[in-house]
Amino acid sequence: MLSENFSLFGARTRALNLIFVACLGAPIPGLAQGVEHAGSMSMVRTGDDVRAVATVVGDACQIDVQGRPGKKFSPTHISVPSACKTLTVQLIHTGKKPKAAAGHNWVLVRESDLHAAIADGLAAGPDNDWVKPGDERVIAKTAMIGGGERTSVTFDASKLSHGTAYTYFCSFPSHAEMMRGTLSIE
Repeated sequence: MLSENFSLFGARTRALNLIFVACLGAPIPGLAQGVEHAGSMSMVRTGDDVRAVATVVGDACQIDVQGRPGKKFSPTHISVPSACKTLTVQLIHTGKKPKAAAGHNWVLVRESDLHAAIADGLAAGPDNDWVKPGDERVIAKTAMIGGGERTSVTFDASKLSHGTAYTYFCSFPSHAEMMRGTLSIE
């Protein structure tokens, strides 16, 4: 079992060890695992910051994202190869609480649209999964799910721009301030 504290090793060694173990399919506490998809994800962990590269399968890409208790996503940064025409994000709610008590979803917006999209989502209410219906600022979103559930969204990644800052968040009330991550096109 890998220790949460890798202080005896350098950053490069830690990254290579994590990638090696992830490729073997062994679970690493706190990391999103790519066991539902073919291939593997490249992941690097630094404290609670987990960076992952979407798995490329032809011109499509895919990645698993965990919605964890404590209002956290894992990974906290997703790199999408520029060759990806589409991106499928599978959200896995690792908690136990039902949707009404602590649901999770995955909503992608440009960083500049984040606060307005969150505010309008709160006004939209639970019947709309806390996302304004038809909000053009929302690039992609999953359904709101409860503990132990999974959902996914596939969207046109070729429309995302290299150099643009994208943020993903959970729109459940009080989650959005802490439960965020970044996405970039590489």
